[in-house]
Amino acid sequence: MSTRLIYVMDPMCSWCWGFAPVVEALMAQAGSLGVRTDLVVGGLRHELTAMDQAGRDRTASYWHAVHEATGQPFNFAAGLPEGLVYDTEPACRALVAARRLDPPSAWRLAGLIQRAFYVEGRNVTLPPELLELAEAAGIPRIEFSEQFSSQPARDETAADFEWARNLGIAGFPTLLAEYAGQLALVTNGYQPLDALAPLLARWLEHNLDA
Repeated sequence: MSTRLIYVMDPMCSWCWGFAPVVEALMAQAGSLGVRTDLVVGGLRHELTAMDQAGRDRTASYWHAVHEATGQPFNFAAGLPEGLVYDTEPACRALVAARRLDPPSAWRLAGLIQRAFYVEGRNVTLPPELLELAEAAGIPRIEFSEQFSSQPARDETAADFEWARNLGIAGFPTLLAEYAGQLALVTNGYQPLDALAPLLARWLEHNLDA
């Protein structure tokens, strides 16, 4: 029977950045038993205009909450670069483009995009930034550029968003476990590793022995 974890996230979701070390540990836990983890992008925000100061202050308050809860680093001084249009579709599509070329590279790119945005203060909604990060993730520049700009990548990104919406997933991070086509919720929202590792262990034990 098919068994897998499905991680639904957005690289510009601050709680997903907070959850990054947790999901990495859970992937290793599942991977040691031969269970793969698939990445699905959720589509957090689609804005058309640059953030105003009130929006920047509100978002910065979320970042502080994530930092306090998880210990993940944030560049509060240089974060939320001037002129940022908080549209997460390009960063999500970058992960889909990477996934279409080489699924493991999508995980590397997700981490690089998150660190670039939250720690380095880079505007990861811009294609040139995403192209540079993809290259750093080991993805050939020309292949990534072609895939990122392609209609199939756009369609697949929209399909990911729709799949998450159809499941009623309204927040990220969300981690699902699937066995024989049946989905179980591991978490919707941030939880620490010591809360989730035993839960996942019980689920794996039950379903891998079934």
